[in-house]
Amino acid sequence: MSIDLSGDVLDALTVSEKVRLLEQVWQSLCSHMADVSSPELHAEVLRERSERLTDDRSTRIPWAEAKAQLQQLGG
Repeated sequence: MSIDLSGDVLDALTVSEKVRLLEQVWQSLCSHMADVSSPELHAEVLRERSERLTDDRSTRIPWAEAKAQLQQLGG
């Protein structure tokens, strides 16, 4: 099945409708996780980050702090 959501079709949706559409797509993907595979690049990035944490080349901060920092960057 082919669905064309380009151009005017997407532009005609409200932000709320777009968010709802994304949530529905995400929920559908999550319910079929066996059919979804991550690219090898993702595994490489995770291995590298894990090594950096193990070797103390990277630090962690609590999610609330990271979220606050990201919100400050966004304006």
